[in-house]
Amino acid sequence: MGERGRKKTVSDVEILRQFALEPAPFMHPTELTETLDMSRQGVYKRLKDLEEQGLLKSKKAADTRNWWITDEGRRYLSEKS
Repeated sequence: MGERGRKKTVSDVEILRQFALEPAPFMHPTELTETLDMSRQGVYKRLKDLEEQGLLKSKKAADTRNWWITDEGRRYLSEKS
């Protein structure tokens, strides 16, 4: 059987590009929901997937999780862009 759930309409490259263009060293998922027109749950799932691939890292502080792009994520982005 095929994959379940919604199809990816926003590519990994588009998500990583937002991190690369962000002047701050990290982003909160809410910023991505606004920029990429994705649901909060959709953004969190994609960020977790990208973290598992080593393209993003995250840290939870004060009941919120922030994310940033890794060197590997920047290499991936430059190869795919």
